[in-house]
Amino acid sequence: MNKSITPLQGLRILDFTTLLPGPYATMLLADMGAEVLRIESPNRPDMLRGLPPMIDSEDPVSAAHATINRNKKSLALDLKSHEAKKIIEKLLSEYDIVIEQFRPGVMDKLGFGYEDLSDIRTDIIYCSITGYGQDGPLKMRAGHDINYLALSGLASYSGRQSSGPNLSGMQVADIAGGSHHAAMAILAAVYHRQQTGSGGYIDISMTDCAYALNAICGASALANGGDPKVEMELLNGGSYYDYYRTADDRYLSVGSLEPQFAEAFFQGIGHPDWMVRVLESDQQESLKQDISEVIQQRKLSEWINIFSDLDACVEPVLNFSEATESKLFKERQMVVNAKTKSDSPLLQINTPFKFNGKKNIQHQAGSKLGADSRSLLSSLGFNTEDIDRLIAQKVIV
Repeated sequence: MNKSITPLQGLRILDFTTLLPGPYATMLLADMGAEVLRIESPNRPDMLRGLPPMIDSEDPVSAAHATINRNKKSLALDLKSHEAKKIIEKLLSEYDIVIEQFRPGVMDKLGFGYEDLSDIRTDIIYCSITGYGQDGPLKMRAGHDINYLALSGLASYSGRQSSGPNLSGMQVADIAGGSHHAAMAILAAVYHRQQTGSGGYIDISMTDCAYALNAICGASALANGGDPKVEMELLNGGSYYDYYRTADDRYLSVGSLEPQFAEAFFQGIGHPDWMVRVLESDQQESLKQDISEVIQQRKLSEWINIFSDLDACVEPVLNFSEATESKLFKERQMVVNAKTKSDSPLLQINTPFKFNGKKNIQHQAGSKLGADSRSLLSSLGFNTEDIDRLIAQKVIV
């Protein structure tokens, strides 16, 4: 792998997370060159491993798991076993970043909380991802992406007046909240450690992060005391910035907010005279209705042709297959073939990061539970008899 596209080479991370938020964060870090070792339970496998479809007949694995856990190693280890402490201690001589996603207190009870591990490795960086944080009234409460969005206020003004809050096609609080904020915080802690020699503890609350995503509307609400409303804000349907149905039941996205883009848009739909209505607040509903009626008169392909040469911030709503086959994502190398353990190719969404004009296109797909257990323990100094005994005792798989 080219060093120019592995800027995090040298970072070594123990990943105790499952499902989406933590694994997506460590995927981002692994894509940029960090060495990630997943510590997985042999008794309660990651539910993502069972998500269909399964790929690679020789070594079956979930396609989603194979992507989100690519470029990582897997050690299947029973953390409740007496032997687990010794194995983790040995690993800490090489791995100095930990990320976990249990409820508050779980890792402490297992003996692998921040205080426990910082006693072994004083410069450790330890990141915990939870729904509601390590303190506060909801810290022990179960939750999912939909709940974090609900409590953060984001869901209250996302959707339609006729139907209420909508569900996004992706998990906003999990990924934009938990995954991205965790990766950023870990890298900030790495920089701090380089300057001071000290590690530290990172508390990532997905609900805190979702609340922070209120950015624009939240800033306005705090300034004037008013709550943002569904289809009442500039960017949530309260203006002609919106999606419009075409004659063939497809959709066109219209983001022509700035004057020069608005002018091009209204020229494109044949109504330059409607420009004067853009700034009139009492005209927004009727303007959107008029635009909708015009857009419904042509098929999506016709609108694509009309706006192909117009710089108007107007684009078609593509389905995933269309996006994948588009010239944009092909030239940006956003789809690549990863290799499975059996060396079979597997199409995956590529990393979006491009360093020095290059993007990582060599990925190793996520593998079976405990695929690296034996080799890892051998590298830590365990002999064959010890490893066989641990397997027989079901400490590792």
